[in-house]
This record gives sequence, C-alpha cells and structure tokens, in this order.
Amino acid sequence: MGTAHISRESVDLVREVIQKEEPDCVCIELDSRRYQALSQPQRFESLDLKQVIRTKQLATLMFNLVLASYQKYLGLQLGVQPGTELLEAARTAEARGIPVDLCDRDIRVTLRRAWHSLSLYKKVLLLSSFLGGIFEKPELTEEDLRELRQQDVMSKLMQELGEAFPGLKTVLIDERDAFLTERIKQASGRRIVAVVGAGHLEGMRRALVEGRSADLEVLSTLPPVSSTWKWVGWGIPAVILGSLLLIGLRQGASAAGENLLFWILANGIPAAVGAGVALAHPATIISAFLAAPITSLTPVIGAGYVTAFVQTYFKPPLVSELKEVAGDIGTLRGWWRNRLLRIFLVFLLTTLGSILGTWVGGAEIVSNLF
Repeated sequence: MGTAHISRESVDLVREVIQKEEPDCVCIELDSRRYQALSQPQRFESLDLKQVIRTKQLATLMFNLVLASYQKYLGLQLGVQPGTELLEAARTAEARGIPVDLCDRDIRVTLRRAWHSLSLYKKVLLLSSFLGGIFEKPELTEEDLRELRQQDVMSKLMQELGEAFPGLKTVLIDERDAFLTERIKQASGRRIVAVVGAGHLEGMRRALVEGRSADLEVLSTLPPVSSTWKWVGWGIPAVILGSLLLIGLRQGASAAGENLLFWILANGIPAAVGAGVALAHPATIISAFLAAPITSLTPVIGAGYVTAFVQTYFKPPLVSELKEVAGDIGTLRGWWRNRLLRIFLVFLLTTLGSILGTWVGGAEIVSNLF
C-alpha cells in the first residue's frame, strides 16, 4: 500500500489494513537507522559525538539533523510528523505478534552512492542549495497544507531532486524501488502487507510485472573512491614536499626553511581564523593552527576533523542543546548558540580555511622553484 508520509489518514489506513488482513509479515519502507530515528526521537541525548567524528560520519549526522529540522517544521504545520504511518505499521504489527521487516536500504549507503553519482560541479551546486535551504521556512497556505496531506512529500522531494540532479534519481528512487521490491519478495510468509511511500508504487509495480530481480549485494555496495581523487589526494602533498626538497637542493636550506615557514603560516592562519569565526574554544583555535599544515599533506584526515574532536572534548553539547538542535539549525544565531551546531561550524570553517591555505601555500612554494 502506498502512503503519504505526512497524513493522519495514512496512519489510520495503515492500522486498519494490518488489522483486517492479518498478514504473515509487515514490510516497511525503513532501514534500522531511520526506524530508530522515528521510534526514539530523543536519541541525540545519548549521541557519542566523539565516535561520530572518529568514524568520519559528521556529514551523515548533518544531513539527518537537517532532515529532522524539516520534518519538525512540517509536523508543526500539519499536526503529524513525517513517517508516522510507518511507525504505526510497526507498532500495530508488533502488538498483534506479526513479524516486521525493515526493507529499505541503509541510509548511509544511499547517501554515499548518491554523492558518488554527482560531478564536482553538481556537488557544489547541491551543497549550495542544501545550505541555503536550511534557513528557508516558507509560510504554507491552507491549500498547500491540504495538498501536502494528500501526497507522499518525501518521495516528491526526491523526485524534484532527481529532476534537478539526474544522477540522484537513479540512486534515490530507481535503486530503492528495486531494493524494496526484492526485499519484499524475500519476506517470510505468503500474505504480506508492504507499507511504502506512494511515490515508490509505480516503479515497484513495474518491477513486479516485468519479473525483474535485483542484486541486493550490488545495490548495498559502497562505491570505491575515484582513482582521480586518489591521485589528487596524494599528488598535491607529493608536489609540495618535492618542491620543498628541490628548493633546498637548488637554493639551500635557508630558502627551504623560509618556504616551509610560509606553508605553515599559509595553512595555519586561515584555519585558525575559521575556528575563531566559529567562536571555538581557545584550544581548538590553537589545534587548527597546528593541525592544518600537517593534515594538508595527507588525504587520510582533515583539519576539520581534528578541530571538531578538540571542540567536542572541551565544549561538549549539553543535553538541552541536543533536544533543541532541530529548531536551532534553522536560525543563523542557533548555529553559534547551540554547541552541537557550533562543532559543525568549527568543522566547516576550519576545513575551508585549510583548503584556502593549501592552495595559497602550494602555489607560492611551486612558483619559488622557478
């Protein structure tokens, strides 16, 4: 059955269908992480932010927070949180002793495959739209609200993204249609109730009618890092270090030392300024200055992750701030007031400063070869 993710009618319909059909299994358009997000709305209170930073999951967390903010806004406008009907399907099934199968692909895999599908220009364009949309809170008319209640808003949003960024449609819609269909076909029992967004129905029906099967292992595989980016990641440090060595051989240790000092200052100062603009802890600003010249010479870790970890150590988010993050993320002041969002600011601004310093410092060192 297809549902509108923001609709009280869909919530009631899901409950009625499961109670009437008494299926052997209920399949739901969720993965374990999204199910946890819906069923445990206060999960951020126990968030291990240091572990998130260690595993380089800040970008995923940021996406989830923006989505939570968007959902909270729509929930306040419509009186029902997005995805409530999916949660109701799970609760109704569990109350009646019916097995529940979370059939959607891991959200982390979907996001990484989506990001990998974009060109550099499209990535910059998407990030610009993404960041700009954080602060937009359009006023919804009664007609808008009525339309939202009658359609699958999240699927519609993904379709619009697919139109603007064609590479995303394959990952966000087509691949997930195939994944959901295959998982439902593999569900245990003969009588199955599957609850998915209405936007997935057409693609799933087509796959069933045509008898297509999908390789779940292939669809769940994380794309490899592009060989081009590997060459760039290690090539820039190699060029800079090689240039410093050649300057030392040709012009002497003094000239090499001067260029090395320029590299340290060119990287350290912009990174420290970025941390300062984010109103980071003094220790974080110092770590930005010290880390940037080193991390810019390796693609393994960036200055942003170092400073985010230091900021988390000295200024960990308060429980009250974790509760308020979905609201604070939509205001400019909230990014500086909320400690969790300030950690993101530290990460972003330090990273930008380090990137700027790498290009300025690298250009100066290479030019001094000639």
